[in-house]
Amino acid sequence: MKLQIKRAYEKATEDDGIRILVDRIWPRGISKEKAAIDHWIKDIAPTAELRKWYGHDPEKYQEFRERYCKELDENTHVGELMDIISESHGNVTLVFAAKDEEHSNAKVLLDWLGSKC
Repeated sequence: MKLQIKRAYEKATEDDGIRILVDRIWPRGISKEKAAIDHWIKDIAPTAELRKWYGHDPEKYQEFRERYCKELDENTHVGELMDIISESHGNVTLVFAAKDEEHSNAKVLLDWLGSKC
């Protein structure tokens, strides 16, 4: 089993396994069919306040990462995500819309799930 991240605008592949959208807002301009999302856990995403403060500014990334990890520590929807991951029999892909993969909430979530925060 491999846990990975992928932009919603990249083509879904069989290697993705179960695809979980981890953004609070549906990706602009992409249909539900094309996105091929199996689960959408809106409430695992950063709060609207944190997302707006961050604004995908790479200079704020480290503080965003710390704040988002604290949110995840207290997020009741983590159990839902963990259940899906543990029940999967293959790969799991966390899907997100941000252009900058390295500074995305999905990257923080992936690291947090791997206990890197």
